[in-house]
This record gives sequence, structure tokens and C-alpha cells, in this order.
Amino acid sequence: MTPLKIVPRLLRVASVLLAYRLDDLVDAAHLFRPLKLLRPLLGRPRVNVHELPRGERLRLALTELGPIFVKAGQVLSTRRDLIPLDIADELSLLQDQVAPFAGSEARAIVESELKFPIGRLYARFDETPLASASIAQVHAATLHDGREVVVKVLRPGIDAQIARDVRLLRSLGELTRRWHPNADKIRPLDVVAEVEKMLENELDLQREGASASLLKRNFASGVDLYVPAVYWELTARRVLTLERVYGISSDDIAAIDAAGVDRKVLAVKGVRVFYEQVFRDNFFHADAHPGNIWVDPERIAEPRFIALDFGIMGSLPQADQYWLAQNFIALFERDYARIAQLHVAAGWMPAAVRLDELEAAVRTVCEPYFTRPLSQISLAELLVKLFQTARRFELTLQPQLILLQKTLLNIEGVGRMLDPEIDIWAVAHPVLKRILRERYSPLRTLRDVRKRLPEWLHSAPQFPELVSDALRQIGRGEQRTLGDPQALQMQREDARRQHKLLACGLLGSSLLIGAALLWARTPQHGIWPPLCVGMAGVLAFAVGWPRR
Repeated sequence: MTPLKIVPRLLRVASVLLAYRLDDLVDAAHLFRPLKLLRPLLGRPRVNVHELPRGERLRLALTELGPIFVKAGQVLSTRRDLIPLDIADELSLLQDQVAPFAGSEARAIVESELKFPIGRLYARFDETPLASASIAQVHAATLHDGREVVVKVLRPGIDAQIARDVRLLRSLGELTRRWHPNADKIRPLDVVAEVEKMLENELDLQREGASASLLKRNFASGVDLYVPAVYWELTARRVLTLERVYGISSDDIAAIDAAGVDRKVLAVKGVRVFYEQVFRDNFFHADAHPGNIWVDPERIAEPRFIALDFGIMGSLPQADQYWLAQNFIALFERDYARIAQLHVAAGWMPAAVRLDELEAAVRTVCEPYFTRPLSQISLAELLVKLFQTARRFELTLQPQLILLQKTLLNIEGVGRMLDPEIDIWAVAHPVLKRILRERYSPLRTLRDVRKRLPEWLHSAPQFPELVSDALRQIGRGEQRTLGDPQALQMQREDARRQHKLLACGLLGSSLLIGAALLWARTPQHGIWPPLCVGMAGVLAFAVGWPRR
């Protein structure tokens, strides 16, 4: 989009912001001064904005600007480490609801994508949509065997519309980056990139189906969480067919009580499901607001949730997942020194940061919370405060952690609606410790070794050559430092450490491979022989590992 083409749309955005008196939110207000003279000529908002708080005015303005700006506001609401909390709370109320498109167009898209007339695909297809959003809308249908399904269909022309609006958002982000005095904190281009990535994922319904399928497999028992089945023969990039489910929105407390569901049991299950998704499966529903999390009214004795809408899912790099879990444990146990050490060890902060200062800052944030009863402490709110404090120490926060923070806020909100007295800390702590105990147990380690054994055996012939190259490099380093006795001594000590590390590494690797072979070839002898050999391999690594 050329600069001239975006001028009319930029003027439209500016006029809406001025109409809702949002120029006070933009510190680079001199950009608006020429337009302020035209304020009397601008269209008046549907509501009287003079007495509304700034967050509500911004929400109303984004709603008027259209669905893509609603999406941008939803993403911005998750960045509580960057924007004021009153604005974040208001933006979290944005609803992605727009007028539906014609059912005949939906029928045509389904037939085009699935290559058959609608009558061959479904016994009945209701052209009146059940729900409509900015990206897609949902229709009820029935299969020829009588099973009820829902069909999600992308809006016609949505790809081009989104591409155009994303270019506009990028231009607005660039203007904000250049002119806003706090642009380094707001990072507008990063926010736009998050919006773009989220929209790109939502435009592929086959990807959403794959996410639903994986989540269903992770909770195959269906005891705590039920995920509708995907009908792959009736799914393509622009069409997704799912099993139809019935439930109660998790914020409809009156209906849940009328159904006789135990809300306290349900709230505990919600917290447990969240930690299992994040730390057991490393795959979590990242849009878990009440509209997407229903309660099964048929399960009275054993309550459970029903998950919907799998367009936004999250996962963490394995290292971040480990460090985050350890941070949660340290936070549960109020070990502030360990929290500081973990932030640096994870690479989230520069190694040069003073740990005592970081520990004091963490303690300053946390201690006021721990004076309250644990049932009144919001872990999500505490994490937001910690992230805001840590930014003073050059915290580098990954987008995946922001998504996780948003999900935790949603889950805590649902949990406290269901049971205002729930002690989230008491529920989460043992669940997390159990998951970590299982995930990093010796048995799990041996299973991982067994899985990777073919890869290691394939690479084993190259290992002696790599060791020889390493020793040759050490030798060349000794020859370069012969003129300096002190440097020579240091180099010799380093060489001895390297030799020790290589020797113990070879021994440890051999023992671990041997343990995997024992387990693979003689399972009838039980777990103890391979476990003992494997522990000896770990011990060899520990002996050779440098102490500094």
C-alpha cells in the first residue's frame, strides 16, 4: 500500500480517535492539531463520550473502526506489561461480533472447497448462521448418518481485506514508533506482528482442525475436558467441520447452578487442566475466555469443561517451559533469590545484572501479596507486576510468555467466577510438582534416550573424528602460547579439563546408550538394570562437568 493510498484510511482513523476524544492518549498530539480544528464537523459518536473513562472510549473507537482493529485491541489487551491496567481490562471486553454474510455464499464456499454439492456432503445445511465473527461464521448441519455437526466457513474475500488492513496497521505502528515518546516500551511494530501472526493462523481452518485434534488426543479420557471431534473428510483450508456440542457458558453461574453442577469441583479442574496443558503437554488453548470454555450440563457427578474455537493455541520452547515451571515453583515457595537466579539462567535478563538488586525488587513486589489470604492472591496479577518490575532490569519477554500470561488471566477469571473462594496456589502447587516429577524422572529420561538412540547410533562413527579435531585444536592453542609461562599453565589446565570432560562424556554416552539397549532388548529383566546403568552414565557426566 503506497503512502498516498493509506492517507484516506489514516484520516478515517484519526477522525474516529478525535471523535472519541482519544487524542489525549497520543502523546504526539501535535500530529492531530490541524485535525482538531475540524472536530465540530466530525460525526458524533453514538454515545456521550465526555464522561466515559479512557479505556471505554478506546474500546468503542476500535469497535467502530472495524474487525481488524478489534483484533488489534484484543492482542493489545494481553500486553499488560506495556499498557495501563485500566485500558487492558477494558480492551479485554472487545467482542469479535460482526454482521453475518449470506448463507448462500457460505454454501458456495463449502462446495468449492470440498468439491461436491452440499447435498452429497450433508443431509441438512442450515444457511442461517449460529454465530458470526470477523474471520468466519458457523452453520449448523447434519450428516447423512444423523450426527449433528457445525461447519465453520471463512468469510469471502477476507484474505485481501486482512492483507490491506494489516498494511494499514503496520503504517500506523511505524508512525507510533517514530513519534510516540514511549515507543520503546509500547513496541508498536511488535504488537502489529503479533496481530498479523494471529490472523495468519486463523485464516487456515485446516490448521485449527489439527489443533483441535491434538488437544483432543491430549485429553483423550474426556474426564476433565472434552474436545469436539474433527471430521477431516469435510474439512479444508476454508471449511472446518466439527462435532456439535451443547453446554453452558462458564460465566453463566445461574444456569450452572440450575443444572446441579458442583462449581467448586469444576473450578479446581479448570486450574488443573491449565497446568496440564502448559507443563505436561506444552500445548494450551490461548483464547480461553468464557465464550470458548463451556460446562457440560450432562456431567453432574463428574463435572467437566468443553473447549471450543482452536484458532489461537500456544506452546513454549522446551527450555522456556522448564525455566517457567521452576519460576512458578520458586514463587509458590517464596524463594526470591532463586527467582532472580532463574531469570538470569534462562537468558531472559543480561548476565551482568546484579542478583541482589533483582532479588530485592522481586521481594518488594511479592511480599505485599503474601500478607493476604492465599485464596485472595491472583497469580496472574502478580506475574504482571513482576514483568513490569523486571523490565527495569532489561527483561526480554518472549511472545509465547505473553500468550501464556493472557491464558492464565482467563483461567483465573473463570476459576474465581465459579468459586470465589478457590485457593489457586493450593491447587496449582501440587499439580505442578507432580507434572515436573513425572516429566523429569529417570524413567522419562531413559524413554527419551531410547527414542533418540537410532539417531545417536547413526552419528556414532563421526564421534572419534570430532574428539580428534577438538584435541588438535587444544594442541594448536598450546603452541600459540609457548612464549607466556602463565598463559601456558592456564592453557594446560584448560586442556586437562577438556580431556576430562571428553573422557567422561564418552563414558557417560556409552553407558546411556547401553542402558537404552538393555531396556530395548531385555525388557523382561525389568527397569532396574537399565536404570542403574543409566544412572552410572549420568554420574560420569557429573564427574567430568566443569565446576566453574
